[in-house]
Amino acid sequence: MPAKAMTMGLIVGNRGFFPDHLAKSGREEMLRVLQAAGIEVVALTPDESKYGAVETRQESRRCADLFKKNRDRIDGIIVTLPNFGEERAIADALRLADLRVPVLIQATPDEPAKMTIAFRRDSFCGKMSACNNLRQYGIPYSITTLHTEAPDSPEFALDLEWFKAVCRVVKGFRNLRVGAIGARPAAFNTVRYSEKILESQGVSIETLDLSEVLGRIERMKDNDDLAQAKLAAIHKYVDASSVPAAALLKMAKLGAVVDQWMAAAEVTISAVQCWTSIEENLGVVPCTVMSMMSNELLSSACEVDICGVLGMHALQLASGTPSALLDWNNNYGSDPNKAVCFHCSNLPKHFFRSVKMDFQEIIAGTVGKENTFGTCVGLIKPEKMSFARFSTDDTAGKMRSYVGEGRFTDDPLNTFGGAGVVEIPQMQRLLRFICERGFEHHVAANLSTVAPAVHEATTRYLHWDMYWHGRDNGAC
Repeated sequence: MPAKAMTMGLIVGNRGFFPDHLAKSGREEMLRVLQAAGIEVVALTPDESKYGAVETRQESRRCADLFKKNRDRIDGIIVTLPNFGEERAIADALRLADLRVPVLIQATPDEPAKMTIAFRRDSFCGKMSACNNLRQYGIPYSITTLHTEAPDSPEFALDLEWFKAVCRVVKGFRNLRVGAIGARPAAFNTVRYSEKILESQGVSIETLDLSEVLGRIERMKDNDDLAQAKLAAIHKYVDASSVPAAALLKMAKLGAVVDQWMAAAEVTISAVQCWTSIEENLGVVPCTVMSMMSNELLSSACEVDICGVLGMHALQLASGTPSALLDWNNNYGSDPNKAVCFHCSNLPKHFFRSVKMDFQEIIAGTVGKENTFGTCVGLIKPEKMSFARFSTDDTAGKMRSYVGEGRFTDDPLNTFGGAGVVEIPQMQRLLRFICERGFEHHVAANLSTVAPAVHEATTRYLHWDMYWHGRDNGAC
């Protein structure tokens, strides 16, 4: 799925008794960098303020009005300081605009050979003043890795990618609607959650009873256009040569019904009751349908794990690639930093070395093999990975979470379902944290390294409690 172009608001700082030609050249340089990165920019022009910068109260108001007119477009705001900058004007512009999007503060470094009054920037110092004022105003903001970074530097290029990921996560959780399809399996107390806490965070849950899904499937004709289109998509998506045609048609109808409902209910992501009602009453597992949704960046979690799919969504927003929901499932021999991550499975095709459709071996023992076709089977490809888990702390009335990074290895593994060996530094410390804090056995995973962006978005802008494994415990 092609990435949507991002739009950033740009505030250029300027303070008059510093060389204001630096504001002019600094604005032009930052515009070139952002546009070269494929980012659309909303900024004052030199016709609207001196050099298109923000220095006076009137220019702050002008900038705020411009931002408010583009409220629906702007994903984040970059404050660039080519010289010291007028900190009050910057803070006023952000307060008056009231966009409540992530803000990145960048300061351009001085050059030792250009420290005369004609070229001295002092943005090193001005950044501290800008941050101090934003803190006083109660406006959250992010900072670059290095205190000063040139707009055209490799360091800023990396920080810009990180900041874009932060913006995507924050925007993706604003007014998010999540579909809960079916009831939580009775045995899975672990995935209980608070709808009210999520609603207080701007996340709404839309429920759909499985009886409605099954009824709509029953009424759908075999030659229905949507069902046939989904059937063709399934054949294109995964090798299903060993699966009975009747089972594939049932999956296609299930997928068509879910697609229709999600579109009508304006639901972005979903969590599904994957066992055992669908198997007993429809005669298939929903894994392939869910795998296809996740692969198309419409994350779908099993066992109605709503908080699990929120973790999937955050990682997917940050990376732009599909996420999976896995079990922390088995030790891997005696290596304390390795474990087997497994599901039975609805992993997106993006995760697999190779994949085929088969029957679900665990549930088959209960409902019969003939009723469990549709699972996606294969080994996870060896790649870097990020993991995350969100949870509602019902007694404290808030969100809590953890995030970190590791890698899937190419270690041998002879098992069924979708599985891979994961290696995480200081994993025993992580497992102790999960158990001591009572987190769920499910974890969201993504083949990327986006833990810093997810942490920044959720803690600084969504104000959730989050433990960052690898930073908060001193691990590398």
